[in-house]
Amino acid sequence: MNREEKFEQMLQAVLLEYHDVTSKMEKMKSENKTKTVTYKQLMASKMTLQNIISRYEIYGLIE
Repeated sequence: MNREEKFEQMLQAVLLEYHDVTSKMEKMKSENKTKTVTYKQLMASKMTLQNIISRYEIYGLIE
C-alpha cells in the first residue's frame, strides 16, 4: 500500500468515525442525556475529528 492509499484509508476512517460519533450524540440528545459523561466524551471526540477534517480542507486535500 502506498502513501496515497494510506492517506485515503485514514481519511475514510476519520469520516466514518465522525459520522458514528454524531449519530450517537443525536440519539443521546433525543433521550435527553446531554449532561452525561459519555455525551461529553463524544463531544470531545467530535471536536477532535472536526479539527482533523478542517485541516484536510485547509490544505486542499478534501473539498
